[in-house]
Amino acid sequence: MSRYEEFYRQSVDAPEAFWAEQAQLIDWQAPAEQILDASQPPFARWFVGGTTNLCHNAVDRHLAARGDQPALIFVSTETGVEKTYSFKELHAEVQRTAASLVELGVGKGDRVLIYMPMIPEAAFAMLACARIGAIHCVVFGGFASGSLATRIEDAEPKVVVSADAGSRGGKVIAYKPLLDEAIRLSKYKPAAVLLTDRGLAPMDLTAGRDHLAGELRRKHLDAQVPCAWLAATDISYTIYTSGTTGKPKGVQRDVGGYAVALAASMKHIFDGRAGETYFSTSDIGWVVGHSYIVYGPLIAGMATLMYEGLPTQGIDRQPDGGIWWRLVEKYKVTVMFSAPTAVRVLKKQDPALLKKYDLSSLRALFLAGEPLDEPTARWISEGLGVPIIDNYWQTESGWPMITIANGVEAKPSKFGSPGVPMYGYRIKILHESTGEELTAPNEKGVVVVEGPTPPGFMQTVWKDDARFVGTYWKSVPGKMVYSTFDWGIRDEDGYFYILGRTDDVINVAGHRLGTREIEESISGHANVAEVAVVGVADALKGQVAMAFVVPKDGIAVTDADAARKLEGEIMKVVADQLGALARPARVRFVSGLPKTRSGKLLRRAIQAVCEQRDPGDLTTIDDPATLQQIRQLVSSA
Repeated sequence: MSRYEEFYRQSVDAPEAFWAEQAQLIDWQAPAEQILDASQPPFARWFVGGTTNLCHNAVDRHLAARGDQPALIFVSTETGVEKTYSFKELHAEVQRTAASLVELGVGKGDRVLIYMPMIPEAAFAMLACARIGAIHCVVFGGFASGSLATRIEDAEPKVVVSADAGSRGGKVIAYKPLLDEAIRLSKYKPAAVLLTDRGLAPMDLTAGRDHLAGELRRKHLDAQVPCAWLAATDISYTIYTSGTTGKPKGVQRDVGGYAVALAASMKHIFDGRAGETYFSTSDIGWVVGHSYIVYGPLIAGMATLMYEGLPTQGIDRQPDGGIWWRLVEKYKVTVMFSAPTAVRVLKKQDPALLKKYDLSSLRALFLAGEPLDEPTARWISEGLGVPIIDNYWQTESGWPMITIANGVEAKPSKFGSPGVPMYGYRIKILHESTGEELTAPNEKGVVVVEGPTPPGFMQTVWKDDARFVGTYWKSVPGKMVYSTFDWGIRDEDGYFYILGRTDDVINVAGHRLGTREIEESISGHANVAEVAVVGVADALKGQVAMAFVVPKDGIAVTDADAARKLEGEIMKVVADQLGALARPARVRFVSGLPKTRSGKLLRRAIQAVCEQRDPGDLTTIDDPATLQQIRQLVSSA
């Protein structure tokens, strides 16, 4: 067996011994009495009886050895601010925020909802909650009032932490009016609101409820707030993820298991080393921001770079497609984490920008959040000259489920594959209707995880154990396994390929086709920058595939002759690679695809517009004009 295979085998054959060893990567106030309690499947309780604190492990324990080293590097190309906080300075700011929350009545087990832009105060608030044992619930900044209201009702926060405004592409988004309207809509009313005033938008304060963070901070400049030692199985935070129903699911995470999982992943997966710099381009409103902007890098003793802005905008707000690489050079970033969408945006920029800066510090670029197509992976790999490591995971898992653990053993990546199952995860491919395990190479089925799930995985759905069991563990007939709701195959070397959601599979004349497979094929055409494929109802075939393409040169968007020619070329590519059956009914050309502000494609909304249905809740859409363009194309056909 290779070194990684042996490591993996230990993790699944002797999980208690394996995770007891990983638990030594963090500080404990009291060690665990029982490493794993799996007596009530599918619930797994890790490090039972142990006590620890996430904030202590992220901040306090580094003070003696690296107090003056950078901990949090804030860069905003929206406001032109660059500021670095050492571990000592971060420690002081977190205590000031903690003291402010305590003054507003927050204690252990209370919820604090954080609705913030990507600014240091957001990280201070998360760490302050972890410090005092409050449960934080971060909601993506700028979410519409209705979406925010449902989360306030579900979380029932004692305090909401927010700001006057965020900014994106030079456009100020006022948060306070959105928050005020959300509180008005919510049946539950928070006792207090703590507001950071950035001076970007005026704020009307509600007397008795609203408090300015700057004023409370001044009162608590010298605050000493000790870490509350929490049971490993206590709740650290909840984060909402959309489901197939309108009611958002609050993914609930523990304290000890999460700390250990992140510490282990920083070592074994990301190969992150104390004193170096980690740069995740995500947002704290998403799980990647929790795990790999705030907690993971800090637990590892690394500086973490927190970025507010677009990947194509410089510090002076001028266009700059090389801003991220400029930051890699300036702050000597060793590990970077981004999303395929961001890379596809950068693909439209001058490729010379990838060679303009000294990127010799960078050891690897990790990509996650959506499937990584081979052309995009190849383009960025050749451009940067460092390993491009795809990784597959979910809000529910908290850390990567499938990737390459180069910190254990350097293994080659395969373009189009996120890699192999990570230690602790028993990942199988099952037949969707029989539940039979598919073991032969390239057999397509549902990707599932057998319990007990490893540390860091969700504990349950907040306030709804029945929904946790019913949604995740009962979808495969006759088996109690966690369903990822993704199709996948495994090749002869054990590498997994994710083919799209089980609900994104289209059925054309009785043949099942993954939209991902068709997208992968189309994206291989030299003039394709981005593509989305959806299944659209068809009277004859049940469903047909519709493709929406952003061409690199843009000509086909406005020129009918160019569009016809390019459509024919793309059809031929798909027919040649996947067969005539997979060829889309139409390929339409657009200037942009509808996405959420975190970069996820809104496939269901595209499908709904194609079928002339209501696309539903669009509060997270980044640019409504993209969907309108599709609507006009479809209606004029």
